Amino acid sequence: MSPLPAYTLIYAPDTRVHLRAIEARHYSLIRQTIEQQLVFQPDVSTRNRKPLTRTAVFAGDEATWGLRFGPGNEFRVFYTLDVAALTVIILAIGVKKRNRLFIADQEISL
Repeated sequence: MSPLPAYTLIYAPDTRVHLRAIEARHYSLIRQTIEQQLVFQPDVSTRNRKPLTRTAVFAGDEATWGLRFGPGNEFRVFYTLDVAALTVIILAIGVKKRNRLFIADQEISL
């Protein structure tokens, strides 16, 4: 059996701004989870990783997948895939508080 291909993670420039709105103590959790969940088989649905029912536009690109994780599943990562190039493009990182999603301290409706 051949090993699974590893995807390359590419962060959109806006993700730096998104992270500044999140407490620094969560950065390592966010980085580790993204690396664990999205390097191998990022296009496979799991309990916390699913295709979006409606695409979400961030910085001119359409996110087609979402990942939730963290304490109470409060963190959200929105990304798109280029399967041919084996790349995952991370477009947005946010925090979900109850039924409201915040990305860079701005409430977003999906």
